[in-house]
Amino acid sequence: MIKNEREYRISRAQAAKFEQALSDLAATGGGGERLHPLLQKAQRDALQSQLDDLREEIAAYEALKAGRQNVISLDSLEELPRALIQARIAAGLSQRELAARLGVKEQQVQRYEATEYAGASLARVTAVVRALGLHVREDVFLPGEKDRSLDEVLALLKNAVAQTLRSYRGRG
Repeated sequence: MIKNEREYRISRAQAAKFEQALSDLAATGGGGERLHPLLQKAQRDALQSQLDDLREEIAAYEALKAGRQNVISLDSLEELPRALIQARIAAGLSQRELAARLGVKEQQVQRYEATEYAGASLARVTAVVRALGLHVREDVFLPGEKDRSLDEVLALLKNAVAQTLRSYRGRG
């Protein structure tokens, strides 16, 4: 994930290099006669895969910067650190500006984001949420009855339908 303008510029430059490498491969016929065709294909596929990944990251960063995303959905609490970084980007704040809001040095925010808030206390994460003006809502599922598999749910449903049919047949 691209976390700041510096990483964005580097990613765009890397994407341009991958595009040029792919163009060069196409122009030379895939590396000339020195490489086996399977190796040439593997080389092209690897470059294309890297380029596709970079393009996805660049597009995601640009979408956040442009304000085209209003909600960041989380499937678990472990995803909160990435969401905080995305929220900062979407808010148009630099790491320096977030640091100023938190009353810490820019390097501290850089460390938090580099480690995805691994060393941050719950109080600090809460302060980041407040500084970004976020509303975070997540359900907490309590331990209880074990989760049922799809097969178990279907068997229960089948039994319920069979019971209902038997009761209707008994009436008629």
